[in-house]
Amino acid sequence: MTLLLAALLPTLATGPADADAVKLDVPKVEYRINEASASRSPWIDANGWQILRAPARRYYYDVPAASVALAAAEAFMYGAKADIHTDTAGAAMFNRMLQFLRQIPERGDLPTMANIGVIDDGSEETGELMNLLTRRNLLYRIVTAPDPHLDLNIRLGSEEYPKSEAQDPSRLAQKIRSELTDEKRLLRVYGSEVVIARLVGTGGQVRIHLLNYANRPVTGLRVRVLGTCPEWHVAAYDKPNLKLQDFTTADGATEFTVPEMNTYAVIDLSAQPGSH
Repeated sequence: MTLLLAALLPTLATGPADADAVKLDVPKVEYRINEASASRSPWIDANGWQILRAPARRYYYDVPAASVALAAAEAFMYGAKADIHTDTAGAAMFNRMLQFLRQIPERGDLPTMANIGVIDDGSEETGELMNLLTRRNLLYRIVTAPDPHLDLNIRLGSEEYPKSEAQDPSRLAQKIRSELTDEKRLLRVYGSEVVIARLVGTGGQVRIHLLNYANRPVTGLRVRVLGTCPEWHVAAYDKPNLKLQDFTTADGATEFTVPEMNTYAVIDLSAQPGSH
């Protein structure tokens, strides 16, 4: 069975994926042994960086029913055109997610908000760097040349970021975070290593996408966004009555707690009254 998920306005369709569609990984979390601490460290299989790299492409997922909602939400979060291949049970899960996505308020085509510009040379090394930046919620956008409006611009092979450093992408991502500094980060997520965020907006209106890649709910998620936006609206999959907690605006930032979320939540913040 094939389900067609169109960007922004999900629809259901039957039939095979396009011949030129790019297959995406099954989105999920794998727990691997951390040799340094002998603990289980989460590794997220996420596809956002691929979609951002080629937003005009058509993609497809081949996923079991348990992963359908996550795949559909991931495609929607990044505005991808994606075919989702699954079974009959997966179709029911898709319809549940589709019903939720249709209820998310329209906000138009809000631009990506980012601290970092990545000059993409198409290499595997740059792709893996974008993958890690995404998983660590270090917000970036792909640029063709350095953007002076961004805090950092990254081009692998430059004097500042030699190709040799790309051999250890985790260390390189940490270097970029240190150079950026946490104080300048437009968005920070506390309390989970398995939630990936995306931030879009302009002026006094921003939208935060939160995607939980684990197969169980996340509780007590704390979010901090630069800018003062006292009005909010939240939509959370399978949590129709969810309310943000401990909401504060101080020191040029907005902070709040998401008490519990399942697969996906969308939070709209505004400097204007009338949101919630």
